[in-house]
Amino acid sequence: MKVLITGAAGFIGSQLLEALAVQHPEWSLVASDVRALNPKALRPNTEAMVLDISQHRAVLAAVATHKPDAIVHLASVVNPPPGMTDAVLHAIDVEGTRSILQAAAENGVRQLIVTSSGAAYGYYPENAEWIDENDPLRGHAKFAYARHKREVEEMLARARVEHPELRQLILRPGTILGKRVNNQITDMFKKKSVLGIKGSDSRFVFIWDQDVVSIITKGLEKGCSGIYNLAGDGALSLRELASILQKPYRPLSPGLLQFALRVLKPLGLTQYGPEQLDFLRYRPVLANRRLKEEFGYTPRYTSREAFMAFLDAQGVPHA
Repeated sequence: MKVLITGAAGFIGSQLLEALAVQHPEWSLVASDVRALNPKALRPNTEAMVLDISQHRAVLAAVATHKPDAIVHLASVVNPPPGMTDAVLHAIDVEGTRSILQAAAENGVRQLIVTSSGAAYGYYPENAEWIDENDPLRGHAKFAYARHKREVEEMLARARVEHPELRQLILRPGTILGKRVNNQITDMFKKKSVLGIKGSDSRFVFIWDQDVVSIITKGLEKGCSGIYNLAGDGALSLRELASILQKPYRPLSPGLLQFALRVLKPLGLTQYGPEQLDFLRYRPVLANRRLKEEFGYTPRYTSREAFMAFLDAQGVPHA
């Protein structure tokens, strides 16, 4: 089998590339990323390719040239660098996926695996206590990432009708943790105290990075299709996370926190803006029943165990 991976130099992409190359030396792997991969670091069955998925013609040409049996589409912008506009983000996250879909349909690709996100459900007070894959995708007007994930999923849903021959496996991870992960969420746990919002539990679900890699690998091996939340068992509130970290938990009033972020963000004193209020207050808490019962995969770590493993790997003291 020939597999094309977008975002192959990223956090999950690099681990997936190594896992597939070792576990399936008979497969041909095409590792594409906007950043150049070091050819000397790649396995013999892997070919590196520089590809900017926001460039429509380049994507069509790459897929037409390699004609993969399967595409694993991981390329996305999770933490935009300062100054990246919404138009650029949209060109990468949404239009890039549109190009991948068109190229797959035109070149007889049999399977497309896409990492969406639990953010596609959005951040709303009426979110279900445990969100199922059949719950509505609403994104969020103030979050480009969540808004784009919803738009991508709507596009994928149309493609399932127009191109039923292309098997789609859509994965919606919660917060991904691993030994080397570093993002806006993990930065929250490195402060002197854990800030919360009064009246909100702000529950988090975590999935270990190697679980994500194993799920994608199984999806390729079995030719799976379907839509699945990716999360370990259970959820942890910010108060519980603070207790594990042995740090003070400081719940602030929503109005005060929003005002503080509105003032501090333009001054460069925080990376979080006032839009983070809903992000913290109305976390989508993902149910993993379908992942375990229908896809047949039980994550090796619960949400609590994944968090503890992350802290251990980072050398962070905890209870």
